[in-house]
Parts: sequence; structure tokens; C-alpha cells
Amino acid sequence: MKTNQRLSKIFLAMALTGAASYSLAADTIRIGLAGPVTGPVAQYGDMQFIGAEMAIEQINKAGGVNGAQLKGVRYDDACDPKQAVAVANKIVNDNVKFVVGHLCSSSTQPASDIYEDEGILMITAASTSPDITSRGYELIFRTIGLDSLQGPTAGNFIADHVKPKNVAVIHDKQQYGEGIATAVKQTLEGKNIKVGLFEGINAGDKDFSSLIAKLKREGVDFVYYGGYHPELGLLLRQSKEKGLNVRFMGPEGVGNSEISAIAGPASEGMYVTLPKSFDQDPRNKELVDGFKAKKQDPSGPFVFPAYAAVQVIAEGIEKAGSTDTDKVAEALRSNTFDTPTGMLSFDEKGDLKDFNFVVYEWHQDGTKTEAK
Repeated sequence: MKTNQRLSKIFLAMALTGAASYSLAADTIRIGLAGPVTGPVAQYGDMQFIGAEMAIEQINKAGGVNGAQLKGVRYDDACDPKQAVAVANKIVNDNVKFVVGHLCSSSTQPASDIYEDEGILMITAASTSPDITSRGYELIFRTIGLDSLQGPTAGNFIADHVKPKNVAVIHDKQQYGEGIATAVKQTLEGKNIKVGLFEGINAGDKDFSSLIAKLKREGVDFVYYGGYHPELGLLLRQSKEKGLNVRFMGPEGVGNSEISAIAGPASEGMYVTLPKSFDQDPRNKELVDGFKAKKQDPSGPFVFPAYAAVQVIAEGIEKAGSTDTDKVAEALRSNTFDTPTGMLSFDEKGDLKDFNFVVYEWHQDGTKTEAK
């Protein structure tokens, strides 16, 4: 570990920010909750925040962690890589040792570089890019699966159940979207399904007329989209309006009720890969009732993984008998944790040893059913 480098940076932070901000009451352990409070995917950030904050509340009610109470502190990165770096540096200066976040892979990766250097333990409950945990870092974990699992799940479903003749794979040119689109393309080609078009759009685009015309010219009969719901919602709606009647599919980044608000009836029948519906597990009924009592929606894909992230941090501190992040990281890799998302154990990279994505059929009212 980079202990000397970390210590020198900590002392520098103390000198810059003053002893008062460095000192922390022994009966409080702060956890940074980093993700989009604002911006086009803030709905996903809210899923992460309500899950993490529910875990903090319940752990505190049960007596806390080794006699200390947890305190969640929200940080807004707007799903923007530059803002995520600014957030990560603020977390360093705030002397926060633990982070649940970030949400978007393109934000999580640069932030995680800072956390690893500064001795901060981070667990993302939402970022699925394999690159985040492929660099040999010791303090970076996740409580969700990887695109290298989600992509083949989608690709195999398309090949085995949909059986299209000519697939278009579209992405938003970002780390998450392009990464999972590439995994889907490779899976399809490995099963001898023609990928006639592999093309990127720009995040934030509003008019997809030229893309839709191209999909028509190419004779595409199925479209996979890697990215988030704002763009796919518009693409669905405009495709319907322009007479492109093909089925669409996307990853968990599109599985949000907002896509139905954007696309309306055009969202009916879309396929989406998501984590298992943990809110439907009878074991989680009491927890689900707790969310509903707060008028919060427990069905979002990142709610329960964020709850689990806080839980394993708390149990890791207990098992380590310390808030030293190196010791907590060792405890995470050495133990199994019984969480609302199942029994979790981590490999050397900080990824879950077992995680499954499920294919759902989306409905225009924002509900979903497992695809058959």
C-alpha cells in the first residue's frame, strides 16, 4: 500500500484545512454518499442515496458500529467526471474515510484513483465497468455486477430468444455505455448473430432522425442501446413516430420510470437487464415497508445494492475492530456478508464473487415483468 504517500497527503490536508476539520468525534463515522444529486440521471442518484441512508438509519437504531454512529454526507458529482474529481478531493479534505459511490462509471473511475491514493475505501453500488476494479487497487469494491456479466446476459437473450437477423448496437460514447455495448456486440457475434451497425451518439442529443433513417436503410430488426434513459427514451419515441417498429433493449441505466415518461407507449415491450428485483424478495418485506413508510420507491436497481454497500462497510469495521481502511478492506475480502441482496463475498479485485443480472420486459406504466 502507498502508506507513506498517503500519510504525507493527510498531513498536508491537515495543514491546509486546519485541525478542527481534521478532528472527528470518536462516536461518529462519516460515510460520503457520492453521486448525481443534479443532472440528467439524478433519479439514479436518488436510488443510491435512499438505499444508503436507510442502512445508516437502521444500523444506528441497532446501536451503531462498535459504539459509534454512522453519518451519511451527500456529495453531488452530477455524473460528470470533472465534478467527480472535485468531489473526491473534497471528501479527502473533509477527512471522510468511507464512500458509497460514485454512480456513473465515467465518474467512478477518476474518483477511485484519488481514493486509492488517499487511503479512502470506496464501494460503488452502481458502476458496472470492469475497468474500475481491473487495476489492482486494494480499497475499491462494488456491490453490483460487471458489464462483462451484464453484456453476455443481454447478448445471449437476444440470440437465443429474440433471434433477430440484423442487430444495431448503439451507444453514447461514454465508458459505461460503450463498454456494455461492446460486450453485447462481442456476445452476439460469438453466436453468429449479424451486427449490421455499431455506432455512437452523443450524450445529450435530442434529434435522432438521421440515425433512425440509417436503421431503416440497413434493414435493422432489433436495436440494443448502451447508455442512459434520457437518450433512449427520445430514440424510442421518435422511432415509433417515424415508423421504425423494432424491439429495443438496454442495460440497467435505462431501467427507470422516467423512460416511460419520455417515451410513453413506445417504451412498452422494451427489454432491459437489471439486478434481481430485491424488493420482491419476501425476506426484505420489512425493509420494503420501511421505504414505503417514507414514501420512497424501493424498486430502483441501485437501492438495495447501496443499502448492502453501507452494511458491508459497517460490518467490515466491526470485524476489523478498526476504522483503518486497509484493515477494513482486508476484512471485506476475508468474510461473507448476509445482506438484503444475498450473501456477498468479494474477490481480490473487489468484485462480487457471484452476481446475476435478469432480463425484464418493460411496460409503459413503468413496471416490469421477467422476460421469458
